[in-house]
Amino acid sequence: MNVIFPRFLKSSYRKEPLISLLITMGIVDALIGGLDDSWSLFTFGLVTAGISLGVKLWRIQQRRPLPEEEPVVQHYLPSRSSSPTLPMLTVTKKKPPHQ
Repeated sequence: MNVIFPRFLKSSYRKEPLISLLITMGIVDALIGGLDDSWSLFTFGLVTAGISLGVKLWRIQQRRPLPEEEPVVQHYLPSRSSSPTLPMLTVTKKKPPHQ
């Protein structure tokens, strides 16, 4: 969890910095307002974070899906296994040395 959370925050801030900043500000305002018993700041923070999160989700839904590319087939061997370009392998038997 500790490794995934900073990566998620970094990628979120890189993709949409303004919306991520507004969400962070709203959460901080809500925390300060909740801990200080300042209900107006708490409400303002929740509204700010909620609207920003709604805009972010709306923008995600508006993105068009990328067209899927056809997979590239890789052939590791030539189409004809008996092609003349490949040399024939021969094994020569060696006699063991005499002692």
